[in-house]
Amino acid sequence: MAKGMTFIIAGPSGVGKGSVIKKVFESGRKLYFSVSATTRAPRPGERDGVDYHFISYEQFQSWIAEGAFLEHAEFVGNCYGTPKRYVDEAMDRGEDVILDIEVQGAEQIHRLRPEAVRIFLAPPSWAELRRRLTGRGTESEEKVEKRLQRSREEFQVAREYDYLVVNDNLEQAAAEVLAIIAASHCRAEDRYEAVRRTLEAQ
Repeated sequence: MAKGMTFIIAGPSGVGKGSVIKKVFESGRKLYFSVSATTRAPRPGERDGVDYHFISYEQFQSWIAEGAFLEHAEFVGNCYGTPKRYVDEAMDRGEDVILDIEVQGAEQIHRLRPEAVRIFLAPPSWAELRRRLTGRGTESEEKVEKRLQRSREEFQVAREYDYLVVNDNLEQAAAEVLAIIAASHCRAEDRYEAVRRTLEAQ
């Protein structure tokens, strides 16, 4: 069984990473979604263990000390991290892993696992990103402004990613992510040995 690959989908807060990923999973492709741990409070409708592992700050620090995270970061006063074990187990089962993380966390994973495919999801405009952040109704205007400023800074690293997808149309953005996943499995450097063995066995 071929080992699965890791796909990092990163981008500014409010850009719609969750919506795009949900649409990608509706395709029926065999994928595993990595559930992150966070110290922030759940938003309405979010479920523990499904949307995030909601844990205390003290427990988060304990997991860091144990080396349990593939990456972790602090963003606007809250901590986020990707539990390492679940990612590795899914890849060993041959499943592709989708990571929904902030840019800071994506950089950490890239340093540890440069083979992971990085996809930057960008908004169609800063005005639209502001509208989406404000529309949540969960944060003060001051926090929205902080997120927008951080988003402009994060966009500067987008050119370093493997792929850049603009989330203007949800269907199109999801289709592009699926195309990237399919194409990544066709890379010669990854496929050559398996195909060579198959050809020589016939």
